[in-house]
Amino acid sequence: MSAATGVCTPTSPKRSSPSRGRSTPAIRSASNSPIPSTRSTPRGIDLCLSLCPRAPFRHHRGAIKLHTLLDLRGSIPSFIRITHGRISDLSTLDHLVYEPGAFYVLDRADLDFNRLRRLHQSGASFVTRSLRNTCFACMESRPVPAVTGLLKDQLIRFSGVSSRYDYPAPARRIFYRDPETERSLAFLTNHLDLPALTIAELYRCRWRVELFFKWIKQHLRIKAFYGCSENAVKTQIWIAIAVCVLVAIARKRLGINTSLYSLLQVLSLTLFEKTPLAETLDHPQTTIKTNPDYKQLNPFEF
Repeated sequence: MSAATGVCTPTSPKRSSPSRGRSTPAIRSASNSPIPSTRSTPRGIDLCLSLCPRAPFRHHRGAIKLHTLLDLRGSIPSFIRITHGRISDLSTLDHLVYEPGAFYVLDRADLDFNRLRRLHQSGASFVTRSLRNTCFACMESRPVPAVTGLLKDQLIRFSGVSSRYDYPAPARRIFYRDPETERSLAFLTNHLDLPALTIAELYRCRWRVELFFKWIKQHLRIKAFYGCSENAVKTQIWIAIAVCVLVAIARKRLGINTSLYSLLQVLSLTLFEKTPLAETLDHPQTTIKTNPDYKQLNPFEF
């Protein structure tokens, strides 16, 4: 099963008219201006099914993909599409309804200029990584502070054989060197006004979608399936997603700083107790009661 991820963040409506593992609930630019909402664009996780003819993938193996648009404000999915393993993550971009004024953080594998043009025309912004063979012409080079790891901030136009027609509008290319790993990364965006360091930090936040997939596979038991039919597989996946979202909503509304995994453990032990949820989470140690008069049965007494 594979999943897709995306990020969307409404920003200031003011924007220039020529117009693939990493996100935080709230990000602030160098000027301390908040970016209220961010989503990570379609990215996928693969779950293999050895006996599932409805999920073609390889000769002796089936697979399904869980394409997910993750809202980074709360790290919860805002769009989910389940397909078989041969469906490309890029195709999920055609099923999204883009939110004007939002940022969509794309994986490098999702670099499709025709789809980026449609995203740009919808009034949304994107952040993605540039491929090594991306052809462009530099129109303007902006100064960058050296101590931040930024190397270049350029206004460009794509000059490839097809990219100049698929995406004729100006774009922005930011070259950044991570001071921790010493890796050099090139980012592309259609937002021309946001500080360059904020663009780099937005892409760093895309890693959170990978953590989301890892979390649900480890703690919500969707690495193995109880049935191989389409209905059985989808039911198990949707139940896992619903549990994740409900626990995240409860954690947010009750203002609890405990991790989602710890909340799941408490709720699994107190599932059939008639105790208010807030009280259960405030005093988890009092929810499991032992009866001192209880006598353990001896299996050898007949």
